Amino acid sequence: MTFGPDVSFVTVRRRFDFRSIEVGRWVTPQERDRAAGKFYQALCDLMSILRGPETLISLRSTLGLQYGIGGRPGVAAHYLPATRQLALAKNAGAGSLAHEWFHAFDHHMGSKVYPNAGQACFASSAWLNNDDTSSHPLTALLGTCYQTILLNEDGTAPSVLFKISQATDRQLKTIYYARPEELCARAFEAFIEDSQPRNRFLVNGTRHSDEARAGLYPQGEHRRRINESFECYFAALGAALHREQAKAG
Repeated sequence: MTFGPDVSFVTVRRRFDFRSIEVGRWVTPQERDRAAGKFYQALCDLMSILRGPETLISLRSTLGLQYGIGGRPGVAAHYLPATRQLALAKNAGAGSLAHEWFHAFDHHMGSKVYPNAGQACFASSAWLNNDDTSSHPLTALLGTCYQTILLNEDGTAPSVLFKISQATDRQLKTIYYARPEELCARAFEAFIEDSQPRNRFLVNGTRHSDEARAGLYPQGEHRRRINESFECYFAALGAALHREQAKAG
């Protein structure tokens, strides 16, 4: 699917009601317009896969987007919890949108379902820390997603994905791949790529990248169970949000 010249970042903001969209000063009008079309298609794909309304994509209008601004050396994309902004680099952000969107979602849900965890907390980390949570069926389904990703099938030990991530961190002398929010964002990427979005701007590399070959994305039966848990959760969440919109409208 392609979009005509009328698709701009104004279109993206109005459709999904993002809090703000900022474009870097070094982005040319042509680059800006091409990027807007890619964002729009990718976000429409994401909305379709998650079966939710536009308000899910903008996290109830709390999420801001940046394109070609605020870059970090060697980083194609990042999410800023302090300002709730998702940022993609001008020439290197393609394929990173799903990963960074899940960081934003995970952070958004942290204070919603784990009220004692603090505003800076990711829900995945709060779940792993056994923080007190709200007793809601959707919260339980989200917890199932985290458990399926982070623990083995019977829930008694770390998953193979977690162990490989820890081993990679030890080898690289860092703490990154095994952080629960990173594990869960990579698992979400795999779920989205397996749902076959229409372009690679949303996600790319969970099957054939160096990280995939190293086992840093879910594999085989574990991947299937993770996809199933995400499918169950987002179907329920999307249905609840659609009912909420119907009542309000």
